[in-house]
Amino acid sequence: MHCELVVPRLFAERVAARLPGVEMLLARARCTSQESCSFEGWLQEAFGLGETRLPAGASTELGAGRDPGTGCWVRADPVHLRVMRERLIVVPGAALNLTPDDAQSLCEAINAHFGERLALRMVEPERWAARLAEEMAVDAPSPLEIAGRDVDLGRPAGADAARSHKLMNEAQMVLHSHPVNEAREKQGLAPVNSIWLWGAGRPPKLEGVPWQSVTARDPLVLGLARAAGVRHRPLPASAAAWLERAPEEGRHLIALDMLRAPHALGLTGEYHDAMAGLERDWFAPLLQALREGRIGMVTIHVPDAGECASYETIRGDLRRFWRRPKALEHYS
Repeated sequence: MHCELVVPRLFAERVAARLPGVEMLLARARCTSQESCSFEGWLQEAFGLGETRLPAGASTELGAGRDPGTGCWVRADPVHLRVMRERLIVVPGAALNLTPDDAQSLCEAINAHFGERLALRMVEPERWAARLAEEMAVDAPSPLEIAGRDVDLGRPAGADAARSHKLMNEAQMVLHSHPVNEAREKQGLAPVNSIWLWGAGRPPKLEGVPWQSVTARDPLVLGLARAAGVRHRPLPASAAAWLERAPEEGRHLIALDMLRAPHALGLTGEYHDAMAGLERDWFAPLLQALREGRIGMVTIHVPDAGECASYETIRGDLRRFWRRPKALEHYS
């Protein structure tokens, strides 16, 4: 069995503690150099979309177990646009701690304004998708990729830029005086003052995906697997739980994206906690399973790594004692 892990932001921050499981897997691995890209860019390539824009909205609907039909969907995630000096920066939904009820109330207000032009559905409090009445090309990064950066660096571009800007501006007017935002401001919380449009497209038709199963937290990843007709399931608590249900043959993808939000939000303590959890629950158990022969190969993909993006280790590689484990900062 070949277990493939995609772990965005694995090398993004210096970690004081040593992590023997992942350090051993990286040290004994064979490396493949690839061009650095975002997590979404890696998914686009890995699932065989090529130059086709990642249909994040429609795929997220699929991953939530819904039927998006054949129409055009877009991710329309809640964000806070904050004025800092002379810049306007993006604060993603992951930082806003929205409750499901508040998120649903905001979605309903926007839907009442737009009607069929932009029909929002809450997938999770920080993840919204919208069906568009007319197809639209929206070229923009996800909110986590643009977090803390100037809006103008990531604002939707392309042929339909003016249309997407108009929709966002209209949504901002609806959200401006919404009771949910008024209550949040009284509590000292950042209001949801805009939506962020990205990942427009129709439900994908995917073929030739190399994995027999895909496991992830993110409904976007699960939706891509569903579109490819691949077995898919939510991420369990640990590798031990995953191994109990994993088939013995074939290639299997596991998306471990726990480091993305802490890094994007500058939460160093949370990043270190998430890294410790990955070591304890995933890297160390998978290394042990490789030693025992329960797994034949472990590959770690790091989409945003500088030089070497994929690290492939088989059981025999663990005998290469002269390749000593190094701290993760060595790979950044």
